[in-house]
Amino acid sequence: TSLMKLSYESGNCTVVTEFILLGFSEGPELQLPLFMVFLVIYIITLMGNLGMIMLIRVNTRLHTPMYFFLCNLSAVDICYSSVITPRMLMNLLAQSKMISFNACFAQLYFFVAWVCTECFLLANMAYDRYMAICSPLLYSAAMSQRVCILLVAGSCFIGFTNAMVTVCFLSRLPFCGSNIIRHFFCDTPPLLTLSSDMNEIILFAFCIFNGLFITLEICISYIYIVSAILKIRSSEGRRKAFSTCASHLAVVIMFFGTAVFMYMRPSSDSSPDEDRIVSVFYTVVNPMLNPLIYSLRNKEVKDALKRVLNRKNVFFSLQKDKNALKTTA
Repeated sequence: TSLMKLSYESGNCTVVTEFILLGFSEGPELQLPLFMVFLVIYIITLMGNLGMIMLIRVNTRLHTPMYFFLCNLSAVDICYSSVITPRMLMNLLAQSKMISFNACFAQLYFFVAWVCTECFLLANMAYDRYMAICSPLLYSAAMSQRVCILLVAGSCFIGFTNAMVTVCFLSRLPFCGSNIIRHFFCDTPPLLTLSSDMNEIILFAFCIFNGLFITLEICISYIYIVSAILKIRSSEGRRKAFSTCASHLAVVIMFFGTAVFMYMRPSSDSSPDEDRIVSVFYTVVNPMLNPLIYSLRNKEVKDALKRVLNRKNVFFSLQKDKNALKTTA
């Protein structure tokens, strides 16, 4: 009867108009602890990425192509984390876990759009490192401000176009019978399992088409980068060159590793529990870790942060001296 309230009859098919997001556990005892954990992660994500954006904006030494891309990467991390986490937090405390058909596909659209944008941004960052290490004399001309803006704008355009194609394909599938999504957000694999006309081959081909260009660009860039670094004679020079790529490479492995495990497996080899755990990493944990990885592994970011903190200490000490003079006067 509850399903009939959420659906309408269309021929021989009961068409779903709302979904139920089961989330992580059907038991109420884990809802509050999970809420607290994910709330803390989300706050750290917002503070870390906003802090990275502000640090890059206020420090003129970081106004380079690499940090321009990093600034946009932090903005994208905030966006796609905010598409998922607030709704997930609300569902953890709410008794009703309903989400309308339109709201579900709106969440899917913006999630796919920002994730695809991040994929192409990471590919552009690999190309930036390739130009900086392999063609340092041409770097300033090849990675001008105009080129960097066009690369970021192109990443956003491709990301939102991919999302439109994905959502148009999925929303046209017939969703008959069950309306229970065994996941904590509206993602492609769990929605496909609800469709009575599930066609994973089309989606798999689409993922291959999108991922092939990104993977090739990153792999080819790093093949040339490693080849150029190995030609450097001094060990100090090789260390510095590797350190400029280590943070980006760690983020790429983390992001693409979890995404490939989630989307490139056949549905017969997956389980809802595994899918939820893997999804937590690339939707909730990765956006939190990205600014930490870049700040801990990057000497320029650490130096910029120290300078900002030193300025604040000087400002507070001057304010303290002024207040002391006023009280003595």
